[in-house]
Amino acid sequence: MTKENSYPSRIVCMTEESVEFFHGIGRSDVIAGVSAYAVRPVEVGQHPVVSAFTHANIKKITSLNPDLILGFSDIQKDIAQELIGMGFDVYISNQRSIQDILRYLKVIGGMIGEQQKTEAYIARLLEKINYAKIEARNFHFRPKVYIEEWNDPRICGIKWFSELVELCGGEDIFADKSQFGSLAKDRFVSSEEVIKFNPDIILACWCGKKVDLNDFNMRVGWSTIKAVEMGQVFELAPEIFLQPGPAPILEGIDTLLNLFKQLNS
Repeated sequence: MTKENSYPSRIVCMTEESVEFFHGIGRSDVIAGVSAYAVRPVEVGQHPVVSAFTHANIKKITSLNPDLILGFSDIQKDIAQELIGMGFDVYISNQRSIQDILRYLKVIGGMIGEQQKTEAYIARLLEKINYAKIEARNFHFRPKVYIEEWNDPRICGIKWFSELVELCGGEDIFADKSQFGSLAKDRFVSSEEVIKFNPDIILACWCGKKVDLNDFNMRVGWSTIKAVEMGQVFELAPEIFLQPGPAPILEGIDTLLNLFKQLNS
């Protein structure tokens, strides 16, 4: 059996991280379909859209005759169950930390027989992580950071986002919730908690909709929070920071370092 037919070659990617990775290692040829939320890299527009996040076009997926379907988290478990019931090979991952992300990339790289390219790609990510650690050592001030992943109910940052903040020299005020709250419902926070911690900076990254920065000024009691008072509330791109793949590392690190450098100047 040759390499060409011993590994999956028609893969449906129901979330964006696998799409960016396959493009990153030069194997976009294996992508048969993508999520509507896949926007990186720009070449992603060449692939058929077959899913959103909470639902998928099953008929369109089956018409592509995939030999592997990739998805993410418990939110896609019902889609996966239906496709498995139809006889398809489905892999649903649950990476939540930076280490989980690196392991996930190694797994799906191995699935298509590209271990060497995958190791080289992961080496780039590790180099970026090390760069962040070195840069953060130069900061004399570690800002207290509130990550808001959703506004109603208020949800603090997922684990890899929290880890990035700490890695780049910040102090996540809800690091404990991010560390152990693998599900969104485990990361609910109250206004009272945020006000009590009084963060220096707020990173707003709402999944699936644009952030209303004025909303923070309108919240009862929030005018006393340093980040709100000083205008240190920033909208960050969910396609970068809420992607459980390479984007938070490759681009998110630079964004956070630049923000924290401003606070240290």
